[in-house]
Amino acid sequence: MGSCSRGDLVDDARISVLDHGFTVADGVFETMKATPAGAFAVTRHLRRLGDSASILGLPRPDEDAVRRAVDVVVRDWTAGGGEFGRVRVTYTAGTAPLGSDRGEAEPTLVVAAASSPRWAPTTSVVTVPWTRNERSAVAGAKTTSYAENVVALRAAHEQGASEAVLANTRGELCEGTGSNVFVVVGGRVLTPPVDSGCLAGITRELALEWFDAVEEVLPLSILQEADEVFLTSSTRDVHPVVRADSRHWPSAGPVASRLQEAFRDQATRTIDP
Repeated sequence: MGSCSRGDLVDDARISVLDHGFTVADGVFETMKATPAGAFAVTRHLRRLGDSASILGLPRPDEDAVRRAVDVVVRDWTAGGGEFGRVRVTYTAGTAPLGSDRGEAEPTLVVAAASSPRWAPTTSVVTVPWTRNERSAVAGAKTTSYAENVVALRAAHEQGASEAVLANTRGELCEGTGSNVFVVVGGRVLTPPVDSGCLAGITRELALEWFDAVEEVLPLSILQEADEVFLTSSTRDVHPVVRADSRHWPSAGPVASRLQEAFRDQATRTIDP
């Protein structure tokens, strides 16, 4: 179920084949956890949507209008029996010529929700040979250009893992294809800074605010040296890792387990922290 830029609630929203989001992935998006209580952390997500749009040179979307669309779509999804899923806001440059130049059309906005399976209590990751470019023109933006993530995630799945972890061009730990990476070293909870090229994830942001976590430049090899590893994302929340490449842990680590439970408790207290 989704809502398109005209504000209609439809089952089969249609976008022009000349939309720049379709032809050259000229757009940004946000994915929020959808529950019967609503979309989680919607205010933070819509702020980041606007920030991403600004990086691409697109006008910031009307946050109030997007919020209303999200509310309507999630209510309709819930009425249809939805209990756990994703609500996605996609914002593109709109109809444009076939090429990199933009046209004069208004941006396209689509909000859609769909149910998703819940994650297992623990997960596994593998490193992949490709890198994030921390000096990219779109570093820090959550763009619809996800082809490299698709390739990396497919490689991870072929190795029996749920996520691929990438370094940046300096060989530093950066992020997963759709998650941020945290490590526990000597009791300290660490995650790469945003200037590593990683996306400033909303769950990452909450973990830094709610828990005693610190940003620190880390080598990719930290995955083989850390006491614990865990991922954060909008649908994973805090997700303990029990395998990183050939390294195995017998169970979720005590710090990751504690933070997983603490995040769940905090998130149930407010839908929009």
